[in-house]
Amino acid sequence: MREVHHYVNGKVVAGTSGRFGDIYDPNTGAVQARVALATKAELGAAVEAASAALPGWANTNPQRRARVMFEFKRLVEANMDELAHMLSSEHGKVIADSKGDVQRGLDVVEFACGVPHLLKGEYTEGAGPGIDVYSMRQPLGVCAGITPFNFPAMIPCWMAAVAIACGNTFILKPSEKDPSVPMRLAELMTEAGLPKGVLNVINGDKEAVDAILTHPGIKAVSFVGSSDIAQYVYATGTAHGKRVQAMGGEKNHGIILPDVNLEQAVKDIVGA
Repeated sequence: MREVHHYVNGKVVAGTSGRFGDIYDPNTGAVQARVALATKAELGAAVEAASAALPGWANTNPQRRARVMFEFKRLVEANMDELAHMLSSEHGKVIADSKGDVQRGLDVVEFACGVPHLLKGEYTEGAGPGIDVYSMRQPLGVCAGITPFNFPAMIPCWMAAVAIACGNTFILKPSEKDPSVPMRLAELMTEAGLPKGVLNVINGDKEAVDAILTHPGIKAVSFVGSSDIAQYVYATGTAHGKRVQAMGGEKNHGIILPDVNLEQAVKDIVGA
């Protein structure tokens, strides 16, 4: 049976925990693969790789970092069909929706390509008597993202592309339900010229999440998921001195009024 492991320091690394989660084929309900579930030590190894890569990447000028994003965008577009079929086989979306998932991720990658302009900082001459004031934007350090099952391409790109373009290194913990697309995106990022260790993917369950939230080497965490878990991530991460962005409970609400065009309303609600 096919196995999905981890991506650390620019290569696939076999899991050592001996624990695996099942990856189902939504079309049949059958188990099609299994994913290695990381230990605290395996997360620590990824942090070490990201920390080692940080000085070189942070000191790479923003224009060169943006060139990697441009090439990554080109590679994702060239591999769109492969990514869409991979996504559909694990998530269950139709191919058109899977391509939309990838494309929405690319929208953020395109934004990341323009990050150099946003990293210029500010300068104010004469802010006070004999005082000039300036600000500099600098990388924060090793960052992490914990992403849900419903958008396995878009949300990892939300987090990783901008963080990396800004000079940070990144550890992604995708959903263990559909991890293959995030793994493939990491491979494409390396192929685009990203140095080893800048982007790492650790697959796992709560043990991996807790390791991320408590590791002193990780400076910031982004999360998307349910409201209950978002509260847990925020409380635990901030208690360990991290900057935390936790987004949960995103729902699409619809109100049906008496004079509604029912056919159109049903279509829009299902599409939401």
